[in-house]
Amino acid sequence: MKKNIFLALLMTVIAFGTYAQKFRGLDKSPRDIAYFPDHFAHDRKDGEKALVKVSYSRPFLNGREIFGKKEPFGKVWRLGADESTEIKFYQDATFGGKKVKAGTYSLFAIPNEKEWTIILSSDVDYWGAFKYKEANDVLRVMAPVKKSDAPIENFSIVFEKVSDTAAKMFLGWETTVVEVPVSF
Repeated sequence: MKKNIFLALLMTVIAFGTYAQKFRGLDKSPRDIAYFPDHFAHDRKDGEKALVKVSYSRPFLNGREIFGKKEPFGKVWRLGADESTEIKFYQDATFGGKKVKAGTYSLFAIPNEKEWTIILSSDVDYWGAFKYKEANDVLRVMAPVKKSDAPIENFSIVFEKVSDTAAKMFLGWETTVVEVPVSF
């Protein structure tokens, strides 16, 4: 009897051990999504459609000096951490005053002290900006730099509604805020 119980327990341990998965721990920079309309996936109303969605990582400030130091001025940056940030336009749009076709693009920036170059690239599904190719730019727009009232701990992207078909996309981290108008 004891032998049968031991054998049953041993078989159970082996069976569970065989199907055990090894999941990764949490990323240091969690992923997030910004929509216009804001909180679209959560607050969706019947018949309402998303106009734009940005999927990005949100690195922490952790007391570091970011712009001009960790992220050098004048160099392409992936806007966040880990995989390149992706922006999906569900219909044709005007981004920073320039026309863009519906579709999914990588979103990059070239930070500088007074203004940033914001880039939409046809290259998607890349880690960082290591394989960025200017030849694949769909468009570039300039956006002025503003100072935030308080430090922004995590890199953040948010859309502020201007009208039912227009918004301001804000990029913010540290004490830097950049604004790009978007309309549909």
